[in-house]
Amino acid sequence: MSDNSQILKIAIIILIAILLGIIIAYLIVRKLTNKEEQKIIKQLRQGTKAKNFSTEILYQKLYLIYLKIPFIKRYLVKLRRRLEIINVQDEYLTRKQTAKILTNMLLLIIPATLLIIYLNRNNYLMLTILLISEIFFLDLYIDSRVDKVDNKLLKQQINFFTDVRHSYHEVNMVEEAIYDVIQDEEEKEIARQGERIYEILNSDDPESEIEKYYDVAPNSYLKEFAGISYLTKEYGDMKDKDGSSVYLKNLNHITEEMQLELLKRDKLDYTFQSLSIISILPMLFLEPLKYWAVNQFGMTAIEEFYNGKPGMIIQILVLVITFICYTLIRKLKDNGAISNIRIKNEENPWQNKLFNIPIIKQFVQLFIPKKGTKNYRKIVNKLKDSAAKTKIEWLYVNRITFVILTFVISNFLVISLHKVAIDYVYTSPTTDYDVIGTLSQRDKIKADELTKKDNEIIKIFKGRKNVTNNQIKEILKQTEYYKDSSDEKLDVAAKRINEKLNIINNEYLRLV
Repeated sequence: MSDNSQILKIAIIILIAILLGIIIAYLIVRKLTNKEEQKIIKQLRQGTKAKNFSTEILYQKLYLIYLKIPFIKRYLVKLRRRLEIINVQDEYLTRKQTAKILTNMLLLIIPATLLIIYLNRNNYLMLTILLISEIFFLDLYIDSRVDKVDNKLLKQQINFFTDVRHSYHEVNMVEEAIYDVIQDEEEKEIARQGERIYEILNSDDPESEIEKYYDVAPNSYLKEFAGISYLTKEYGDMKDKDGSSVYLKNLNHITEEMQLELLKRDKLDYTFQSLSIISILPMLFLEPLKYWAVNQFGMTAIEEFYNGKPGMIIQILVLVITFICYTLIRKLKDNGAISNIRIKNEENPWQNKLFNIPIIKQFVQLFIPKKGTKNYRKIVNKLKDSAAKTKIEWLYVNRITFVILTFVISNFLVISLHKVAIDYVYTSPTTDYDVIGTLSQRDKIKADELTKKDNEIIKIFKGRKNVTNNQIKEILKQTEYYKDSSDEKLDVAAKRINEKLNIINNEYLRLV
């Protein structure tokens, strides 16, 4: 009996141990399960919870800030108009891309501008040249970024049209083929264009909608695709003499044209690689070259050339030629991309705003031919033939503005050249002998002192005509500096001062 009770106790203990083991195992499993569930819930919460810092939100805020800054707003609007053609009806992405490109541009240009201003704070000519060159670089940077987006879209179009071709083989319906491809399309840029074309094909008035799309399509290939898709949907697909689908054949031709276009753009990019930047380099090396020539050769004649009117004229010519070369290279590199399309505000351009000012309106109307005259009809017909949306009033605003700007800039340059020539006479070190090489510090002090003495005499005779050497000589004898000088020295000084006087008296703005 005792043995049985002993066995029973052992059995009960084993059962209790098993039960405890099951309970412990259950608690452990439950704890692990709860942890896993909490982890999943936490991940889900993090996925839906807004981050404290998000580049997406940052770019949207930066876009609004840039919109309030006048100079940056100009580039923002210019860039936006190019990008919104690609990002059909996607305002969020357009703002993001615009702000991103502008931010990268500003991160490069602001430190460069501050460095340029600091290094050239005493050289206004070089400072102006470098700041102008920065504007060229801004345009180059924006064009390169937009070209990149446009080329990306063109590559996506090739794959998209190939997928549409395969889908059309299966369903034999244009709109369904486009819809099927859109559903599986991973590239957002071409997917938006496909969605827009699909909406046009299924709209109540596809003909007018497709005309609107022609005005905003990123490139001619999407226009062609939309056009043949509309015609095929409306009138059905036709077979050629070989029994092949005309729609698919046209699609193949468009794809081949796009491939050739990509090859052409690659060749143009390779041919004109860095050429736009190289065309600007002469402008950047004007001052360094001047500094090198003066210090390397050590000749007073070189310094006189650069500081005088001839040097100023040469520098202006270099700037003008640089600008012309840069413009021509940009025109030659034009590959028909979005960045090369001149996108204007044709509804209310600056010409219209200017023309609506009453005083300016009355002034401009003095030059516009009267309605009904031969000249008026001739100009209007030329505008129509060129498919320009420019009004005749805007055309004359452009012409008058160009004339006024040319007049102001020309007068400013001429006056500046006269001032350079006069300042050179007043400040150039004067010597009684021909200088080969550079002056020593001692000789330079003497030359500057002689220049000051000459300037005192020049002030007496300035503006007077037909001044003779003898008149100057008489005044020189009365000065402290020349009172004990010989006649030969006085003759040399009088001749030198008279030559300077003639230069100053002849440097004025002539009307004829």
